[in-house]
Amino acid sequence: MDEPIPEDPCQGAAGRPPADDGLYAAVGGFAGIRAAADLLYRRMLDDPGLTDRFRGTDPDRLAAHQGAFLTALLGGPDLYTGGDLGAVHASLALSDADFEALCNHLAAVLRDLGVAPTVAAQVVDRLDPMRSAVLGSADG
Repeated sequence: MDEPIPEDPCQGAAGRPPADDGLYAAVGGFAGIRAAADLLYRRMLDDPGLTDRFRGTDPDRLAAHQGAFLTALLGGPDLYTGGDLGAVHASLALSDADFEALCNHLAAVLRDLGVAPTVAAQVVDRLDPMRSAVLGSADG
């Protein structure tokens, strides 16, 4: 018997991925996203406010999951095989400040990689609806 398909926060209405509005290409496609994910985790590990969140984890594995998640979220191929956002982050007791720090680091990394600031802001805007799932709250 087939398992039900889990609800995927990367999916838009009616279970379809977000429309390809050019964000995936604007950040450099798979190569750009992979580079951004790798740099993002280095920055977060260097951030004194976030580094403890990653103690005992494999940053390369996390960067690969983040890259796949961002690829799907930005209109590229859906390569994300990670768990439900709420379940994956539930034990971390993340705060709104933690989510903001991730968004700020991601925007900075994208700009450092040559992505236009307006595009980096659009990427962060695309992440914001995931806030309540990541934080485990109805209102983020």
